Amino acid sequence: MNNKINCAIDDQNITLPKYESICASGMDLRAWKYSSPHFLKETNDFPEQGLDLYPGDRILIKTGLHIQLPENIEAQIRPRSGLALKHGISIVNSPGTIDEDYVGDVGVVLINMGAEPFNIKQGDRIAQMVFQEVKKYDLKIVDKLSETVRGQDGFGSTLVK
Repeated sequence: MNNKINCAIDDQNITLPKYESICASGMDLRAWKYSSPHFLKETNDFPEQGLDLYPGDRILIKTGLHIQLPENIEAQIRPRSGLALKHGISIVNSPGTIDEDYVGDVGVVLINMGAEPFNIKQGDRIAQMVFQEVKKYDLKIVDKLSETVRGQDGFGSTLVK
């Protein structure tokens, strides 16, 4: 692998994200600290027994990782499929986008959409990060858009089969 992205960590005990299999698209991110949605400026350590995320609740998980993305590259933060299926844990703004000019903590906004509390401990794998090329476009106003088979039909117009 020749591609490198510069990074910094907030604590020497942080495990760097890595690909968990040779063909994995995303690197697993780990929980380091957390903030409540109501007190974002407060960063808290996880209790030794972990922290329960209750059904319907959300939390900002801090990874302690900072990245310096190359030009025209974004990092997408995506849910882990196993956590989603087994526990209903997802990311509120999925996929989360990290722009190339952001160098702050790679944070993950988790939500519990399951029926049971979900316990999060420091070091748990909570999301994955995928790097993508970004193509930028300008918008151009036209008098009329080209006709398509679908047209303006949306929100269920193609039915479920």
